[in-house]
Amino acid sequence: MRKILIGFLVVLAIGVTLYLRFRRPSSPREVAYAGSREVTLWSTTAQVREPVATAKYGDRLDVLARSEDQVKVETTSGSVGWINETDLLSADLWQRASDLEAMAAKSPVQARGHTHAISNLHVEAGRESPRIRQLNKGVPVELFARKVVEESATPTAAAADEKNAVQGTGSASPGKKEDWWLVSAHLSDQTSVAGWMLGRFVDLDVPAPLPDYASAAAMHIVAWFELNRVADRSAGSKPQYLLVGTRGPEGQTCDFTMMRVFTWGQRKQRYETAYVESKLCGTLPMNLKEPAMPGGDIIFSFEDSSSGTPEQRTYRMERTAVRRLREGQSEPGQRKHAHG
Repeated sequence: MRKILIGFLVVLAIGVTLYLRFRRPSSPREVAYAGSREVTLWSTTAQVREPVATAKYGDRLDVLARSEDQVKVETTSGSVGWINETDLLSADLWQRASDLEAMAAKSPVQARGHTHAISNLHVEAGRESPRIRQLNKGVPVELFARKVVEESATPTAAAADEKNAVQGTGSASPGKKEDWWLVSAHLSDQTSVAGWMLGRFVDLDVPAPLPDYASAAAMHIVAWFELNRVADRSAGSKPQYLLVGTRGPEGQTCDFTMMRVFTWGQRKQRYETAYVESKLCGTLPMNLKEPAMPGGDIIFSFEDSSSGTPEQRTYRMERTAVRRLREGQSEPGQRKHAHG
């Protein structure tokens, strides 16, 4: 009996050794993330099916199997079901989207607005770049950086998706350039998501009466900034603004070519043009240095390439006077007082 037991243990040991040596390690599961506001997991890929569970944007999902454009996934809570591949973000794409979020979080806001139609956020500027998420109409967005991209002459599936997402996009035109903006979209569930989107799908929420002044100057507003606020006995605290823009169509080399500063006139109770400068080739971001004390001087700067070589331009605003600073010396800028 003892010999039989010893023989059994020897055979078992040999079997375990061979199993550990020759067994194929199971490959790790593919990890992905829900890419839409709410993703439904279905019991089957057939037309007759039942909902199993739901996943929210950004929820981790383990990929179990694929069948054409359907993906079988498992949630962290253990629910298993099928979803469409378009509702899934790969781990790499999710990381790139997270990197965009981090970039936007540390970048100065250049403008604010909202989507005026259903729009797509992409991981890079360009119609053929992978889509991160689709936004509904009226979603508030903050704008951080601009890129010019040549519109694809032959739309791919991603470009066609962009066209279907937004009515009135039109077909691609070879050689045409379009503006793309890095934005952070603030969603209804109090979350935000960053990505690149076509600039023409954003309506800027420019404070009044700046749009009227810009229209009178044939200026397309690109960005604006509140420089400071002044006290007014009748109107209360009033902001004073820096406004930058361009003339002509989108796709221009320069982020902006014109600059205006508007100050509040207490005597006439309206805004006045305190500073005008044109023939610029400015690059965003605009950097503002807050005054040391309320009502103090404010300094703003940006990169300009109008001379052919990029250089940093710095300006100081003291009350209603704006001057460009050169190598530590204050020089008067082109100052202009005008009526609304």
